[in-house]
Amino acid sequence: MAKTASFKNAPWMRDAWYIACEEKALKKKPLALTLLEEPLVLFRSSSGKVAALEDRCPHRSVPLSKGRVCGENIQCAYHGWQFGGDGVCRLVPALGDKMEAQKARARAYPVREKHGFLWVYMDAEKPPASEPVGFPLREVKSYQFFRYEMDFDAGMVATAENILDVPHTSFLHKGLFRSGKLKPIDVEIRNHADRVEAEFFGEPRPKGIVGSILAPGGGVVRHVDRFILPSLAQVEYALGPYSHLMISNYLSPINRDVTRMFSEIGFRLPVGGGAVKRIVMPLAKRIADQDYDILAAQQETIEKFGEERLFSTSADVLGPRILQLLKRASKADSKPLRRTNQKLTMYV
Repeated sequence: MAKTASFKNAPWMRDAWYIACEEKALKKKPLALTLLEEPLVLFRSSSGKVAALEDRCPHRSVPLSKGRVCGENIQCAYHGWQFGGDGVCRLVPALGDKMEAQKARARAYPVREKHGFLWVYMDAEKPPASEPVGFPLREVKSYQFFRYEMDFDAGMVATAENILDVPHTSFLHKGLFRSGKLKPIDVEIRNHADRVEAEFFGEPRPKGIVGSILAPGGGVVRHVDRFILPSLAQVEYALGPYSHLMISNYLSPINRDVTRMFSEIGFRLPVGGGAVKRIVMPLAKRIADQDYDILAAQQETIEKFGEERLFSTSADVLGPRILQLLKRASKADSKPLRRTNQKLTMYV
């Protein structure tokens, strides 16, 4: 058993892609949002190109999001200065054709459109080292999908741990996901350069409503939970030869206390997709609401006591490792993970 370093103050990877919003959320008007505590404005030019700038006019620090789109530029509402998607000042109306303000740039961030989302690369100082990976099953035939979005009153690591934490499901989600009668299962934890994952062996189909719907015939589950840098918390189930379900949750930190989750559930099941959506979606929402409430209570307690007190055991298989993975990726911790693979038994 050991103390755990602060989840709340975990480093963020800035040289990485994060989901800003769904594509359809960006309409004709500029859209203000926050990522990694950075106020941003997104806008779509008349030619359809999406841009992301720091939401601050270099002239008098008025939010650019209060302005409007003018052709390929965004225009500040205060003095009408216009900036292109690269952040360069294109027009100062009071100067006519004079261009004294070209050095007055708004910081620009790379943007990509993929799988129905707008992704922002949060390092404005250098070009992207990669492209957004997106949702893995989107490129595979025979799968169906549904998605939802939710904000949690918790930091990114606490939110990721909650998504990937198995022991709490026997208590917080009893009856919906598990029966509450604890049984031993074996776990193998694997550490990689860009991810940590836990695979659970000998796990029977979870008791409760969700398990009955996904695998009416019962059987043994192949269950893998993983966190992939910079912010993907993924839960994967294979139940028998025909059922496969992957829940991919991209986490976009708004700040240290709020995390926005963009979830997509991809599935191939013996029952029809329409039936799954009608039945599973309300249950998934109910489970997510329970997680929201417990994370909000956790955050409230941390604020009440003025400190984040965490104590982990071997059953807390991924939370501490996610924190260490982020520290290594941000070079805040150069120590390697002590073990590549580790096996243990837990009761759930």
